[in-house]
Amino acid sequence: MEIIEAPSSQSPISGNTLFLAGGITNCPDWQAEILTMLRGEVTIYNPRRKDFPIGDPAAARLQIEWEYRRLAEADMILFWFARGSLNPIVLYELGMWGNARWRKIFIGCDPEYQRDQDVRIQTELARPEVEVVTTLQELADQVNGYLTRLEDPPLSGTKT
Repeated sequence: MEIIEAPSSQSPISGNTLFLAGGITNCPDWQAEILTMLRGEVTIYNPRRKDFPIGDPAAARLQIEWEYRRLAEADMILFWFARGSLNPIVLYELGMWGNARWRKIFIGCDPEYQRDQDVRIQTELARPEVEVVTTLQELADQVNGYLTRLEDPPLSGTKT
């Protein structure tokens, strides 16, 4: 597993890329927690930085541009709607990238997230195959299971 943190311009090493889309401002550091749970050959784009100069407009633009580019190139997007904020940017990102039907997405909502019902209903309508979970462990398990299936070659002679 390789982690590329904003605003790095580093190119991914592995072929599979996963973007961690979710709250940062006024939210727990869920990214650090889920990074301990994820396994497999994957490059993770983590938008949460150790140091972010919140009062610098140029830094905000750089962050938004970095996230936009990395979301566009990611093979998979993990959405986590954290407690502590309505996560307005994450809702926007879910609407934009979650409707890219060819893109693999994983969605979780903290049980204390205020708009859980909205996320669930919209996901059910747009992407009924996606199960919305309530814990970071469940979300990590979904990603890890998917990566395992990608890494395991089909048995020879087996019809797919």
